[in-house]
Amino acid sequence: MKFTEELTIVITTFNSEDVIESCLDSINGKCEIIIIENSNSKNLKNNLEKKYNNLTCHLLDENLGYGKANNFGLKKVKTKYALILNPDVKLEENTIENFLSAANKHPDFALMGPLNSSEIKSNDFLRSSLLKVKYIKGFAMFFNMKEFEEIGFFDENFFIYLEEIDLCRRVSKRNKAIYLVPGIKVKHEGGQSHKKSIGDQMELSRNWHWMWSRFYFQKKYYGYFLAFFSILPKLLSSATKFVYFFIIFDKKKREIYFHRMSGLVNSICGKKSWFRPKI
Repeated sequence: MKFTEELTIVITTFNSEDVIESCLDSINGKCEIIIIENSNSKNLKNNLEKKYNNLTCHLLDENLGYGKANNFGLKKVKTKYALILNPDVKLEENTIENFLSAANKHPDFALMGPLNSSEIKSNDFLRSSLLKVKYIKGFAMFFNMKEFEEIGFFDENFFIYLEEIDLCRRVSKRNKAIYLVPGIKVKHEGGQSHKKSIGDQMELSRNWHWMWSRFYFQKKYYGYFLAFFSILPKLLSSATKFVYFFIIFDKKKREIYFHRMSGLVNSICGKKSWFRPKI
């Protein structure tokens, strides 16, 4: 396989020093890798570019989030295909070869996704060679780049969460093929893409952005009023739990539900996805 001519790997990171090298070590050394680091960590850039001669690390002046940072990387891709990965993903030995083989057999595709080997439950599922689906998960997405010249990439209004579902929806709307290929496997544990010392702040950020993105997604596709009434139970639940944990002096859970409520209120009011972890 002509790795350097056909495929570029794009990885968006944010304080991912604890996991990124395990990811990179699982990638065939012939692949071009573009790292987009959502901080100005010059040490990370220097260390990675020194250790991996097939890698370029771009530092951003601000934390742009998952979708916008991936767009930054995808716009730099010159190859026929691109594979975006979360930094806590590990490829299996033949993952890249299997992606390229499937792409050559099914050149009509826009997106392909692998199976997460951490979630394998059914042998019947594994026997399927190719499944046409509406969505694939964002931890590993294989792009047929020419199919995105008109569609564009991720909606940059999403900071994190549901941006890959939104992209898949736009791809499907254009009658372009999305495949899940059970024969292609990666290992993704989830929630491990940053260093452990910032875990509490990242938990608050996840809760804020999950709720913001949920309302924004619903509003985008179903209109404001349907979105509001569908999300109202979540808002009331968050407010009730915030009051409860405030009364019993559980500061950690109180903060979580405050951020869930805040993310929803900001999205309902039409404000941008502005929250960033205090790191």
